[in-house]
Amino acid sequence: MEYAGLLGAVALLIWLALRGIDIVFSAVLCSLVVIVTNGLPLAAGVTEYFSFGPLGAFTFAGKFFLLFASGAIFGRVMGESHAAAGIAMAMVRKLGAHRALWITTLSCALLTYGGVVVFVVVFAMYPLGLKLLQEADIPKRLFCAALALGAGTFTLTALPGTPSIQNVIAAVALDTDLFAGAWLGIVGGLGMFGGGMWYLERQRLRAKANGEHFVAGPGDIISNIEEEGGSYPNGLVAFLPLAVVLLTIIVPRLLKMSLDESSLAGAGTAMELLRFANSQPIVWPCIALISGTILAIILFSSVRQNALQVMGKGAQDSIMPLINTAAVIGFGGVVTHTVGFERFIMIMVESDLPPLVGMFTSVSLVSAITGSATGGLQIFMQTMAPAYLEMGLQPGVIHRVATMASGGFDSLPHCGAIVAMLTITGLTHKEAYKDVGVITVVIPVLSTLGVMALVAVL
Repeated sequence: MEYAGLLGAVALLIWLALRGIDIVFSAVLCSLVVIVTNGLPLAAGVTEYFSFGPLGAFTFAGKFFLLFASGAIFGRVMGESHAAAGIAMAMVRKLGAHRALWITTLSCALLTYGGVVVFVVVFAMYPLGLKLLQEADIPKRLFCAALALGAGTFTLTALPGTPSIQNVIAAVALDTDLFAGAWLGIVGGLGMFGGGMWYLERQRLRAKANGEHFVAGPGDIISNIEEEGGSYPNGLVAFLPLAVVLLTIIVPRLLKMSLDESSLAGAGTAMELLRFANSQPIVWPCIALISGTILAIILFSSVRQNALQVMGKGAQDSIMPLINTAAVIGFGGVVTHTVGFERFIMIMVESDLPPLVGMFTSVSLVSAITGSATGGLQIFMQTMAPAYLEMGLQPGVIHRVATMASGGFDSLPHCGAIVAMLTITGLTHKEAYKDVGVITVVIPVLSTLGVMALVAVL
């Protein structure tokens, strides 16, 4: 009953998501199924494990509320000021509208490799991407897949040196650095990027041949200022708010890497600011986003007179993505308290599988059940990584392969980041998940297996 309830609840959540059933309702319903079938205390299951535990829905919502809100405010201001459209049009003139998916993927990759949180990337890129899609007449579902490729695959789990939370978790647990297993990460990253772009371009050409077109959603704001006899903001000027956001986030990290404590010993205030920036993975990006928002309001008169109303609409835009994501995270919080989940961990550690295969299977299944690469990798490192070290696997190999494996089956339909991205872009699982699934599950898993084969051969 325990295993059936656990696996059945995960399967039910995936089925409901693909059917387009409200994800909050689905997450609560499936959490109750887990609670009842696993004999968990009802009160604690609902109020602690689901709501306020370490992986609780409202723990997540409270922690990330400001990030979602500031990201949505920035996205709304960039959209209504026509700044995002100005950047898009400049890119189209330089690179051509048909390269919209390349522009989206590489832009997202640059942002996430620079340390920008995935949710911020989606909010920042969405207004820009809408104009790119309109100019290129590419279906919106492929933009969603390009977002996922650039922001949620090779820059988070494969490329060495990335400051992503997954890379940090592995480094802390194994006492390695962020560049551990560098050549494995490069090979895996190239596989994810190359495979993803091949798939996206193939689908773009197929969509064009089938007569598919770009269709804006009811909540999408797309500038068509030229129809009113006006012109878009200059591309360089329009890029300034986005540049402020990126530089504010990235520069403190670069300074930390290039300077030591003694270099700034005489600059007390600067040192304190640098420490604050690098110790605040949520608050500092919020400050960066609000700074970019303020600059956009100063630069663009179209939003200056009603700035508070526009910012208020942006804050409202953040509510549904936040709540939807939090609900799925809460489901994972319930799952981790079940006896079945604990037994699964023990079975995997004591199995007769080759160590590399056992590690891949363990990380993949834990990430799949929890719907979170971060959660799955954290659980693996805390409970199973020491056993694989004792089996003779090198720390660098465990670091890179486990990190890459966490970014495969985590992206099933109940993944919180997938839910957030679809909510932000106004698409349903039925409309977009097929392409997103290939990009975030199939190709990363194949790339990870390829890297494992190289480790076994060499």
